[in-house]
Amino acid sequence: MRLKILIGFVLLIAVDTFVQFGFKLAGNNTLPVTLDLPWLERVLREPWVLAVIVGYGAAFAIYMTLIKHAPIGPAFAASHMEIVTITVISTWYFGDSITLVQALGCCAIVGGVLVLAATETGA
Repeated sequence: MRLKILIGFVLLIAVDTFVQFGFKLAGNNTLPVTLDLPWLERVLREPWVLAVIVGYGAAFAIYMTLIKHAPIGPAFAASHMEIVTITVISTWYFGDSITLVQALGCCAIVGGVLVLAATETGA
């Protein structure tokens, strides 16, 4: 059962990361934001917008399944690990920079999730 929960967490993190990556690409592909009909048409034709919607649905289904079987503390914390994964991906793919404080924050998030998972008694 623990292996299934671990696989679920990894899948949730992967889907959440994909959704955030898709948001960035959708945003880049629909610039400039003009809040008019042509811009709305660009948004509605953008394939990444559909990918994000489907991704959010998948993430919701995975999360609901996880909290049914896993302890809520680690499940909730792990559901926010995409902050770390998308930070790493954005530095590599988009050329974003990361400060030392941000890197320490990412380490704190990972450490917090690991501590919650290690100290959880029920499953």
